Amino acid sequence: MNTPIRVLVLALAVAGLGACKTTKQPPAAPASTPTQEQPTTAAQPEESWTNPALLDSKPCLVSRIAYFDFDQSTIKSEAMEMLKCHGKWLSANPGARISLEGHADERGTREYNLGLGERRGNAVRDMLLANGGRSEQVAVVSYGEERPICTDSDESCWGKNRRAEIVYTAKQ
Repeated sequence: MNTPIRVLVLALAVAGLGACKTTKQPPAAPASTPTQEQPTTAAQPEESWTNPALLDSKPCLVSRIAYFDFDQSTIKSEAMEMLKCHGKWLSANPGARISLEGHADERGTREYNLGLGERRGNAVRDMLLANGGRSEQVAVVSYGEERPICTDSDESCWGKNRRAEIVYTAKQ
């Protein structure tokens, strides 16, 4: 092979290698997204648990009845938040006093229902004491089946009568 042809083959080989070379692209800059500013929340003043109006406006304090299953004195989960709120109220207001009224439906003897109403009142009292209330703030009374809020003899009515009610005798 003569020299000009060698030079030409060599030049084509170098050109071919150059054509195969890939250039690495720098990673694309992330699209600029407008930064979302976090809304600044002004510091909310902490709710005063000594304001008596709270008892009539705060939903967990307005609610004052815990319902029970048939022949049970175990507090249902749906009543827990309400009872925690009342415990917090009692803790913040040492002068507050409540009466816990335990009730039962019409099934069972009078004596048995009085005992069941007392167990229900005591269960609520224990929950309030566990959440800040003091024993001198809470009195338990059982009415058994003597004060029904519904007088029909069916399950929906009996369910309304199986309850413990929180009655404030002193709010602060």
